[in-house]
Amino acid sequence: MKKIVLAFDSFKGSVGSFEIAKAAEKAIQEELPDCQIIRFPIADGGEGTTEALCSALHAQTVSCRVHDPFMKPIEVSYGIVNNGAMAIIEMASACGLPLIDSNRRNPMKTTTYGVGEMVADALKRGCREFIIGIGGSATNDAGIGMLKALGARFLDSGNGELEPVGENLIKVHQIDISQLNPALKESHFTIACDVSNPFFGEEGAAYVYAPQKGANSLQVIELDNGLRHYVQVIKEYTNMDISQLPGAGAAGGMGGGLLPFLNAELQSGIEVILKTLRFEEVVRQADLILTGEGKLDHQTCMGKALDGILRVGKRCQVPVIALGGAVEATEALNRMGFTAVLPIQPFPVTLEEAMQPEFTKENIERTVRQVVRIIKQFTK
Repeated sequence: MKKIVLAFDSFKGSVGSFEIAKAAEKAIQEELPDCQIIRFPIADGGEGTTEALCSALHAQTVSCRVHDPFMKPIEVSYGIVNNGAMAIIEMASACGLPLIDSNRRNPMKTTTYGVGEMVADALKRGCREFIIGIGGSATNDAGIGMLKALGARFLDSGNGELEPVGENLIKVHQIDISQLNPALKESHFTIACDVSNPFFGEEGAAYVYAPQKGANSLQVIELDNGLRHYVQVIKEYTNMDISQLPGAGAAGGMGGGLLPFLNAELQSGIEVILKTLRFEEVVRQADLILTGEGKLDHQTCMGKALDGILRVGKRCQVPVIALGGAVEATEALNRMGFTAVLPIQPFPVTLEEAMQPEFTKENIERTVRQVVRIIKQFTK
């Protein structure tokens, strides 16, 4: 075996994709010292997306002061690549759930304003190409906060300017984009998301995701009504209907809310990463792909990171072995095309124990070593 590609997603809540790949690499080097190992940090548009891209593209990291979901000042960082032409921004760094204590989360009151400030900072530095990972947000403002930071104004029926938060979507009567940052006309945005939910409705932004952002049942209804109203205002002003666009409901409506006003496109996060990193070119010359994530189940089959990796492996006729902290639906995953699907836990443990970072890395290293030892016996 001459070349193995490591393409692990993060084991969420435990260990990031970079550290997982390092543990796997250590095991392979000990068993197959002459094997070429290529690591691809992977994410699907959710947490770790920009980390994966910035790591692989050797991005320059820059910092700036912006506002968090409750408009408190914070310092964030993002990556710049391609000789300063492209910015790689993680939405969650400015308005993500981890920034807010669980008892203070309230998508009625949170805003994406800080993400717009990050974009504005990158525009000042000369960036005109953007990749924005939009997973893990604490917001449900459909991106009006980001747009306001870039110069847009959202007015109520009395021409009063609205605070760009989720509860005010229902009040938007007019949209004024006359003062949008002029550099946006020269810019292109790739919005990397990891879900396909529509803008509103039972499968939309509010009903599916607002509860985990702190909304109660009444607030979910209010937020959904706000999205329904706002989509009609967008249609009136831009003649674009984003209501049922797959992915429009990502990140509290940010997925669809930017498209009518920016030169932007929604893409599957994993597809963005694999294309940007030229993953398929490398896989064509490989003998094996090792991948994995915290939990392997039916959702693994639904456009997530491992699904994208598997599709490349199948096209290139390279076997794909997946490792998981927990594994369900093994037969379904085998039918999808995974050569093998393996749990990494050596014995029964509690969830808390299983997610201890050092324990996870030890289990990855041990499991990969066993996989490689089996392969060695059949490739002598």
